[in-house]
Amino acid sequence: MDTLEGLGKAGYVFALCLSALGSAMGIGAAGMAALGAWKKCFLNNKNAPFILIALVGLPLSQTIYGMILMNAIKGAPETTPHLLRFFAGLLGGMAIGASALFQGRAAAVASDALAETGKGFGNYIMVLGIIETVALFVMVFLMTTLK
Repeated sequence: MDTLEGLGKAGYVFALCLSALGSAMGIGAAGMAALGAWKKCFLNNKNAPFILIALVGLPLSQTIYGMILMNAIKGAPETTPHLLRFFAGLLGGMAIGASALFQGRAAAVASDALAETGKGFGNYIMVLGIIETVALFVMVFLMTTLK
């Protein structure tokens, strides 16, 4: 295996790993906020909204997008340049992971707001969906460049 071929293979590893890293950091941020929000509810003898778990789990989907991109890079035609595979995986994984990270941070704020007010869940989901759309666009647009 030559160096360029190795870089091409590293590209699909980056696609999955960087996406998953962003998901983990986003879920961590949202999870910590949900725990804090529940604690506030318990201290104030309020019902702790279980729906916060949905906000915590939203950044997980970007790991799936990273896996789909990884498979697209692995399955790209032999004529696809190795450097294209490398940069699609590296930059795509970074962009998808950043989407997950910031979605988790926004979910953290949404968790706090929902627990405090009991209102606005639909609005929060819309904002989080827009953030997720960035990851979907990156995945789809990169997949079309690999054909």
